[in-house]
Amino acid sequence: MNAAELHQDSIVIDGLVIAKWDRDLFEDMRRGGLTAANCTVSVWEGFQATVDNIVKFNQMMEANSDLLRPVLSTRDIRRAKEEGKTGIIYGFQNAHAFEDQIGYVEIFKKLGVGIVQMCYNTQNLVGTGCYERDGGLSGFGREIVAEMNRVGVMCDLSHVGSKTSEEVILESKKPVCYSHCLPYGLKAHPRNKSDEELKFIADHGGFVGVTMFAPFLAKGIDSTIDDYVEAIAYVMNIVGEDAIGIGTDFTQGHGHDFFEWLTHDKGYARRLTNFGKIVNPLGIRTLGEFPNLTEALLKHGFSERQVRKIMGENWVRILADVWGE
Repeated sequence: MNAAELHQDSIVIDGLVIAKWDRDLFEDMRRGGLTAANCTVSVWEGFQATVDNIVKFNQMMEANSDLLRPVLSTRDIRRAKEEGKTGIIYGFQNAHAFEDQIGYVEIFKKLGVGIVQMCYNTQNLVGTGCYERDGGLSGFGREIVAEMNRVGVMCDLSHVGSKTSEEVILESKKPVCYSHCLPYGLKAHPRNKSDEELKFIADHGGFVGVTMFAPFLAKGIDSTIDDYVEAIAYVMNIVGEDAIGIGTDFTQGHGHDFFEWLTHDKGYARRLTNFGKIVNPLGIRTLGEFPNLTEALLKHGFSERQVRKIMGENWVRILADVWGE
């Protein structure tokens, strides 16, 4: 089976997309053969603003139902594959939308939220992000983890501090993930994960989605798809072929104001980081170029079995473990 045929036949899942929602994006997802994606509906927003975002996203899903379908279970991912559509998993990049109400976890689960990152870069009621002195998982955070386990929402630790991440991994009775990260061993950056952190999450039944966000890659904006594959190979060497997948962190369609909002605490307070120019690796600049990744993995010596796992099968299995279906 050649690369194009393998890509077309595979379940392809992107573990993190925070691109600008419009018809052009959805058409590009289909061009890329994307079976499903974890799409961010909350970062700095509280409960009400997050509900408003979901209302808006639901309306766009309905208006573009020829291209999209909602994902509430892994059965929906397989249906999306059969229908030639892209399944949309709603995800948070911050537990801030839960505010101080444990009951909100189940409310959002019923609205379709399947993956929630515990913190986004800074401190919240649950724990600490990666750009702040790490106080670990709070007592309230332990209750939130237990409730996420109970209702079937995956704990994501991509932007979470090292100590808080370790304590979530130990606290959770269900598998947890870094949905979108890169290895510290290839570039020293606060958002990247050390070899020890990668091994720890995998040893405890967790999962690693490898991102291609250029500021975290060794060559920055000069990176190519081959540099991305190098990072995937590096991570797989640590976590194994069953605990790895894709989480691109595509920000397609967004401009300067969006990145200013992302890089300030709460969206408006102190500056946390400055990405500078954002250019995705050459060869996978848009979601429509996703087939190039299957080709690049094969070219770098990954087996067909490994490619299928990396591109989506591993995500399906781990999500089924968390969601229960």
